[in-house]
Amino acid sequence: MTQTDFDVVCVGNAIVDVLAEVDEAFIAELELDKGSMRLVDADVASAIYAAVTSSVERSGGAAGNTAAALASLGGRASFIGRVADDALGASFVHDIRKSGVSFELPAAVGGPPTAHCLILVTPDGERTMNTYLGASQLLAAGDIGLDLIASASITYLEGYLWDPPLAKDAFRVAMDAAGRVNRKVAFALSDAFCVDRYRDEFAELLNGPVDIVFGNDVEAKSMFETDDLEGAITELGRLCEVVVITRGPEGSSIVTNGERVDVPGVPVEKVVDTTGAGDVFAAGFLYGLTHEMSPYQAASLGAACASETISQMGARPDRDLRDFLV
Repeated sequence: MTQTDFDVVCVGNAIVDVLAEVDEAFIAELELDKGSMRLVDADVASAIYAAVTSSVERSGGAAGNTAAALASLGGRASFIGRVADDALGASFVHDIRKSGVSFELPAAVGGPPTAHCLILVTPDGERTMNTYLGASQLLAAGDIGLDLIASASITYLEGYLWDPPLAKDAFRVAMDAAGRVNRKVAFALSDAFCVDRYRDEFAELLNGPVDIVFGNDVEAKSMFETDDLEGAITELGRLCEVVVITRGPEGSSIVTNGERVDVPGVPVEKVVDTTGAGDVFAAGFLYGLTHEMSPYQAASLGAACASETISQMGARPDRDLRDFLV
């Protein structure tokens, strides 16, 4: 493989997480289902945003979280995602660049606002999430920098963005561009609901342009509509060169060219928030792959990074993840 400028280029939804501490009365007044996660339209998102008295804004989205964690490890990461030319878009760009990730796609002028997830945190620590996907869903084939894809060892794509037709075309362009120069393509199943909607298409991707697939135990079983996790992992190993399945506290199972290794998780004193754990695990594993680690070592690094994430609020670890590179 020729020299690359980036270890990984991540492609996905560009979402700003807006975290606000609210009381129980706020949840009741807006008639929200406490603890739920739902998609909302622009009007509902604007109404909630206006009602919040103070908030903290952070760049988010699954692939964005992975890119930021890669950079925290010292990896060379780039991100492709669509934001609008608005205040939240500027916040996303500033935040992800500050994390050490290269992000060059110009903001869209006109059209829907930047995607944002309004995360309302009540005093008991419960999170009620309202997500407006906005501009992120308009990522198109023309937004994929072919030279950028060619300059990265691995192109990482999140399954959450397989819904919109424009984004699906963009993903195919990115996969084709990587394949033409013998770069690796990694794909995250993202969510069991995504798998349910696109099971056959995902199987075609894993048996085709995708070299590395990431998922958890629920997503793996959903791929084959089975309760037999062991059988699902075996079947995934027949479809894809590298299979990475996280199993919560039990650790992870890695299959590489048919050879399986099980890697223990890293226990934590208290689980505070599991949001983004899979994204950060993927970052650790991808860092390992691009820095000559064995699958076992890469998954162990991913587990250490994920344990740090679930020990705090939010999907972006506060600690410099390079501390785990010993």
